[in-house]
Amino acid sequence: MDPKETERIMALVAPCLPPALVPIFDARFTSSSVLYDEFVYRLTLRTFCDAGLPAAVAEWGNAHEVVARAGLDPEHAAVPVSWMLRHLWRRGVLTGEDAIGGPRFRAEQAPRTLDPAPMAAGQREHDPTCLPSYVLAETAARDYPVFLRGGATGEEILFAPARLPLWVAYFSNDNGLYAVNNRVGAVAVEVWMPRRANTILELGGGLASGAAALLERLAGADRLGDLQMYRFTELVPAFLRRGQRLLQDRLPDGPRVTFATLDMNRPFAEQAVAPESVSIVYAVNTLHVAHDLTFTLEEIRRTLEPGGQLIVSECVRPWPADTLYPEFVFNLLQTFRSPRLHPAYRPNGGFLTPEQWTDALEAAGFRDVRLLPDVTRIRDKFSGFYVAAIGATRPD
Repeated sequence: MDPKETERIMALVAPCLPPALVPIFDARFTSSSVLYDEFVYRLTLRTFCDAGLPAAVAEWGNAHEVVARAGLDPEHAAVPVSWMLRHLWRRGVLTGEDAIGGPRFRAEQAPRTLDPAPMAAGQREHDPTCLPSYVLAETAARDYPVFLRGGATGEEILFAPARLPLWVAYFSNDNGLYAVNNRVGAVAVEVWMPRRANTILELGGGLASGAAALLERLAGADRLGDLQMYRFTELVPAFLRRGQRLLQDRLPDGPRVTFATLDMNRPFAEQAVAPESVSIVYAVNTLHVAHDLTFTLEEIRRTLEPGGQLIVSECVRPWPADTLYPEFVFNLLQTFRSPRLHPAYRPNGGFLTPEQWTDALEAAGFRDVRLLPDVTRIRDKFSGFYVAAIGATRPD
């Protein structure tokens, strides 16, 4: 990693950050993010070639045409191949043009693969705590061709029982590339949570790294007294059990913490979450996989007391056509790539732009939509900044 490139990015981003976020997006994280971005690009290029896609872009074609030419399974391959085409186009490997049936792509010359191993070696030397992200991406890449041909589902590939330790290492505050989402969310709650007795309901708490980061930040700011109850929920039983153990071990003397399963795609009231019963609904990298985002946001609004807040930390797509490196892995999962679409604010699966979040929240009856940091300001200077907390308020 070129230190000058790190300095250049930080010089662009730091002036747009509130003081509480400046230490989070430091040189260590910035260098790791650049290394990982290059690593995923090289994995994408290798996967593209392994799946036999270069021959399918010898002539102009949109994603559906490329999938058909390569003999891939359209249900599995349409979204990931569209992502790969756009990702390689942005890197100059492919030529692209707008067309009536969607953007079309062509390879002017045969793509050449690049070895991803040097990037992993550079990460190991720079900051080995980020290596779980590399292991996850490599695991996905190995089985990507089988997935694209319909030989296995992404859930079978990524959530086999033997791969649970991989997720434990990835969804961890020890993994610097993932922990940034938890830390930004924790700052947002500290800044936006009123100074009174609050009840927080967390959706999709996973392995509890987000909850741990939040509660530890509130403790460090002497704000735990403003938290009456923390309701931790998670749909996957194995994740819920591990999350419960982590929080009980680390925060034995904190506020009252309860644990329960909750499916955000079903009515909350049917799952022992009463209307107007919580002050804050909190989630880290969860709402973008809601099957029907409008339904889930409306359930959240009903769950909040008047004046209550939704606060989420999400990977945010700077511009509609952008490709974010976490999508290389998560495009394998049906819940990620195939939600119910909406033409205005949910035109595709995966991550949303700031404008799409604003439109979706306002359509669900929220007001005072805000972002921390202001990624609409940052993206004009540096388009590789993907993390933000999004807040919105239920009207009184």
